Amino acid sequence: MIFGTADFFGGLATRRSKVLAVVVLSQLGGLLLVAALLPVLPGHASTAALAWGMASGVAGAFGIVLFYRGLATGMMSVVAPTTATTAMAVPVVFGLLTGDRPSALALVGVALGLFAVLLVSREPNGGASGPKAGPILAALVSGAGFGGFFVLLKLAPADSGTWPLLGARIASITLVALLALATRRSLRPVPGSLTVTITAGVLDMAANVLYLFAAQRGMLTLVAVLVSLYPASTLLLARYVLGERLSPVQITGVGFALGAIALIAAA
Repeated sequence: MIFGTADFFGGLATRRSKVLAVVVLSQLGGLLLVAALLPVLPGHASTAALAWGMASGVAGAFGIVLFYRGLATGMMSVVAPTTATTAMAVPVVFGLLTGDRPSALALVGVALGLFAVLLVSREPNGGASGPKAGPILAALVSGAGFGGFFVLLKLAPADSGTWPLLGARIASITLVALLALATRRSLRPVPGSLTVTITAGVLDMAANVLYLFAAQRGMLTLVAVLVSLYPASTLLLARYVLGERLSPVQITGVGFALGAIALIAAA
């Protein structure tokens, strides 16, 4: 659920500051963390590791820019799970097409996880999506970017450790900084937003490290589903910190998410 907490802090930062500034500064925080972890965690540097990491960073950069924009303009409790639906679908389909064969119990968990994400995506008033199409569209496209990020990281050599994440951060920071330069957007944070922004980046990188090690050792189909249940923590934080109300359907979705985790873990 670290991804969900990171997203909550990222959404807070984006509501206080500019999207591109939040993305670059948060990613710099993540870059510092992964650089500090490289000498500690096992892994072998290679051209393939950095190349797959940089490719994933490009996909992730598009995903995070659109995702933070969606969080800033829409309800976190709708944008986060909508993004997760697409982010889960891409690696699950890829995993099944490339030979993942989960057990029957794990497949039940996958189905339950997808159903859980759909439930928490519901508006508190019962609508399937909000009246604002912009944040929902941004959420769907960003989910595709995150899904590509997860798949490309999985394709890095299994013994590469966290080196792909170093490549990912270098690529994403460079890409977003060039985008800011081309569009003449300032990367200076609004006063009071820096701490929240860096916290989001550090938490996001910590979650990425855990995902990468899980993906290197397990089936992408199952790992992606577990990762994509992160909106449960975003929903709870949005409820108790921002006062966003959860409907009974969304609360049920959180319960199903916990059930999906239990089934996949037991498989």
